[in-house]
Amino acid sequence: MSKQLFFPEIETNRLNLRNVNDTDSDFIFKLFSNEKICEYLYDDEIFTKKEDAIEFIAWNRDPEEKGYNRWVIEGKERKEKMGTCGFHLWDRTNDIAEIGYDLWYEFWGCGYMKEALSAAIDSGFRNMKLNRINTYVALENKKSSNTLESLGFVNKGIYRDKHLFKGKYYDHISYSLLKRDWTKQ
Repeated sequence: MSKQLFFPEIETNRLNLRNVNDTDSDFIFKLFSNEKICEYLYDDEIFTKKEDAIEFIAWNRDPEEKGYNRWVIEGKERKEKMGTCGFHLWDRTNDIAEIGYDLWYEFWGCGYMKEALSAAIDSGFRNMKLNRINTYVALENKKSSNTLESLGFVNKGIYRDKHLFKGKYYDHISYSLLKRDWTKQ
């Protein structure tokens, strides 16, 4: 009998999602050292050296044992790495996890993140047996808010002073999606 995977590889029409590994260090560094990508990511400093990417990969290694992950989003057609998404802060008692995501700016506005998140969300409800998925978006990040709302996430209000970043506190919009609402879609 095969072991239940919480974070399996996922295939969509245009994308493959696979857990981050050592071959991704150049891409992860490129992604998280780019000011345009990190403009609204107030929970961590921008990467300044390749070791930052290596630490990110090590942190996300062995997701089945750790209970959190980061998938690399790859385009099927040209096999290019486009971004990442994944679950963290998994509360197994209450069946809640938080999802995070990012996408290289050349792929913005093409529906890739919505496609990747849709597959990740479905996997979370199915494989992790989640009842609720939370996420937080910087107030100014309208594109991200629009993507979440198009997926059925509900704006639960402002989470005041969510992150202290470079000496300033930043408010975020708190979003949630319940399994029963997802299955209605």
